[in-house]
Amino acid sequence: QVQLVESGGGLVQPGGSLRLSCAASGRMLSLYDMGWDRPVPGKQRALVAAITKGGSTNYADSVEGRFTITRDNAKNTVYLQMNTLLPEDTAVYYCNAQVVGSDYILRDYWGPGTQVTVSS
Repeated sequence: QVQLVESGGGLVQPGGSLRLSCAASGRMLSLYDMGWDRPVPGKQRALVAAITKGGSTNYADSVEGRFTITRDNAKNTVYLQMNTLLPEDTAVYYCNAQVVGSDYILRDYWGPGTQVTVSS
């Protein structure tokens, strides 16, 4: 069983910053891509940012230049530094990870989500 636990959400004023963290734990043979999703109109969830095990990154156009995704492979943890936050960034942010478990099967996992609210 693999668990993803997010932290770092909260209420922030427009223009402010937040840092989200997500730690993966459980029986894992390998941890591959990790990232963050959030709901958008017309989709259940859409990519915010993703990072490979080797450190290559990918961002949604709406957050490019404002958000930075990083990871610590030794801690099985991914971070999302969010700067210059806008009211439209308000959402529940879900951590996701691609994991090979003890049964050698690659699966996608998601955390329960952390609320980010950008409001004055």
